Amino acid sequence: MPDVRLEMLEEAVTVMRELWRGGVVNHRGRHFTVENARIYSCPDDAPPIRISAFGPRALRLAAKIGDGFVTTRPDRAVVREYRRQGGKGPTVAALKVCWDADETTARKLAFQLWPTEGLSGQLSQELPMPAHFEQAAAVVTEEMVADAVACGPDPERHARAISEYLEAGFDEVYVSQIGPDLGGFLSFYDSELRRRIGDR
Repeated sequence: MPDVRLEMLEEAVTVMRELWRGGVVNHRGRHFTVENARIYSCPDDAPPIRISAFGPRALRLAAKIGDGFVTTRPDRAVVREYRRQGGKGPTVAALKVCWDADETTARKLAFQLWPTEGLSGQLSQELPMPAHFEQAAAVVTEEMVADAVACGPDPERHARAISEYLEAGFDEVYVSQIGPDLGGFLSFYDSELRRRIGDR
């Protein structure tokens, strides 16, 4: 059975790419109608469209139409499957951490701001309404989030979290700080993580 959301995504990417070529775009598709649309300041090179993929059908679509794919789990098999299906663009991982000088504070903050990190599989991605995410997160504990997210000031824990993605074969790993202390996070990563991870 076709996945309507993926059909919509594929059609949307088609429209976006047409708009980035310049000129007036008219499109009447199954899911979208665009009339007399135009981007007046197109970039010299169209931005790459990397497709977020959390299941096999989305991964097939990423390999088919994407300029890369993005996911959040360090799964070597997914990287291999993307390549096997013809994916040419970079494989990109998005990783959340919660740095703080105090681990207890970091754990509480990660649990408060991002409890869905404690959910498994597509449950943290595929719910239709914010209320459903709140209901799912109600069963998550601080311990579950701390198991899923590198929390606190231990550089080895953060390095291990990143290394899992590098060892799985991802080309790029983007690390996001949960919480407001971006200065402390960036300083910690610059002073403690750069030499542990190196140029990998």
